[in-house]
Amino acid sequence: MSSMTASGRMSPVAQARILIADQLNDQGMAILRDNGLQADAKTGLKEDEIVAIIGEYDGLIVRSATTVTPKILEAGKKLQVVGRAGVGVDNIDLKAATRLGIVVQNTPLGNITSAAEHAIGLLFAVARNIPRADQEMKAGRWSKKGLTGVEFSEKTLGISGMGKVGAIVCRTAKALGMNVIAFDPYLTERKAEELGVTKVTLDEMLAQADFITIHSPLTPETKGMIGREQLRKMKKTARIVNAARGGIVDEAALAEALNERVIAGAGLDVFTSEPIDPESPLLKAPNIVLTPHLGASTAEAQERVAEDIARQFVDFFKNGTIRNAVNLSVTLDPKIAPYARLAEMLGRLGAQMVKQPVRTLKVGCYGRLAKEETKQLSLSALKGLLARTTGEPVTLVNAPVLAETRGIELLERKSETERDYASLLVVAAETADGEHTLSGTCFDGREPRIVKIDDFDIDLKPERHHLIMFYPDRPGMVGKFGTILGEADINIANMAVGRREKRGQAVVALTLDDPPPGEVIERLRQAARVEELYLIELQ
Repeated sequence: MSSMTASGRMSPVAQARILIADQLNDQGMAILRDNGLQADAKTGLKEDEIVAIIGEYDGLIVRSATTVTPKILEAGKKLQVVGRAGVGVDNIDLKAATRLGIVVQNTPLGNITSAAEHAIGLLFAVARNIPRADQEMKAGRWSKKGLTGVEFSEKTLGISGMGKVGAIVCRTAKALGMNVIAFDPYLTERKAEELGVTKVTLDEMLAQADFITIHSPLTPETKGMIGREQLRKMKKTARIVNAARGGIVDEAALAEALNERVIAGAGLDVFTSEPIDPESPLLKAPNIVLTPHLGASTAEAQERVAEDIARQFVDFFKNGTIRNAVNLSVTLDPKIAPYARLAEMLGRLGAQMVKQPVRTLKVGCYGRLAKEETKQLSLSALKGLLARTTGEPVTLVNAPVLAETRGIELLERKSETERDYASLLVVAAETADGEHTLSGTCFDGREPRIVKIDDFDIDLKPERHHLIMFYPDRPGMVGKFGTILGEADINIANMAVGRREKRGQAVVALTLDDPPPGEVIERLRQAARVEELYLIELQ
């Protein structure tokens, strides 16, 4: 198996053999063969049948039909890369592939246009009652009653998620004469100006929009983002479309809102459980258009992803270049590998503490650490920051491109001058309102520690769940935190406290076994006079 370099390149392989396990179009096959790769199309095989032959191949291309199991990957003794002609890689065991040193690639750009156009199609279908009108006609009824629609011109479209898909929807809406507002916590003012949209909060979008279309990734922050409370903040004449990810819209709450005429209509292409549960209340709700996850289902998109993955395989085997890897693991010098993990955690922490889009990510390496090759540490911090803002897999390879599309600048600093520690890593996330600075080191060169949060010295061992609170330093405050969490049956595994002066401002970082629910967070804010509170997930 060829070795991977830190730049994300592989040694070229001549006459590589590629197994095509799912349907690939003629053009995709031609791209592979015209560039000297041996492509064998053997579709519809079962796991054991693939296991029996995969040892002969250097590469494997699949769509969604074939599940690439650990058994298949382990049998692929020559296998270097698995390619998914599409975005989702749920059918590929990424942990097993990474453990075996096999690169997994996808084609994230092939279905952008199709996804955007499908969302627009749902908007038209919902606005003009097209499916219901079709049903009436086919039932032999020429009935216009109850089918009066609404126009888009001079209406306000609210877009949640201004990535590539959202940008296409935005351009289309403007061509229809619509006013466009956008809710995206990671959209910078500069990018909003380039797109010609007005940046708003979620509540402002809900209150102002006549139509809402969702293009946000499914993250801990967006899961259940549109629930009962949010739907009741919308206009009664408003319509909402979700063609992004299931789970962003609370389906039970949406069905209730439609039944009670809280909003005028909805269109969904994605669902929390797919296929949709036969008992789902959405199936009986009025004024809703449902499609079975057709966002990428166009002939052009299917052809595009096939050709994209073929070109990526040519680049991989002929030029040693890796594109759109979703599990790329760069081999680092053992001396700085622990700092790469720390950098990613500091990036994740910064992403969860900022309240505005990050404009600049500053990564500083000080002391002995500065003597090493630290480019991968900056990329690791960027990866951690972006992992909280996108539904796409983020790697050291694609992190700079994703950052550029979001208007995030990466600045790197190095100095061999020591700052209290033999080696210190500093990550600062800067927004229009200021910045949060996180510092860390690795004790004995191995054990990661967060040693500073903003201007407060602290000693925090990173774990999965943390609760970080800034509060007025008064006697009994820490006891209040423990009492409230204890009453909620939430165990504190560890605690770190920092302050600058007596009875000034202090910070406490609690390591928790489980994340506290919203009502407990609110009790902490009220009872303990917490000024800033951040519920953090680092792993």
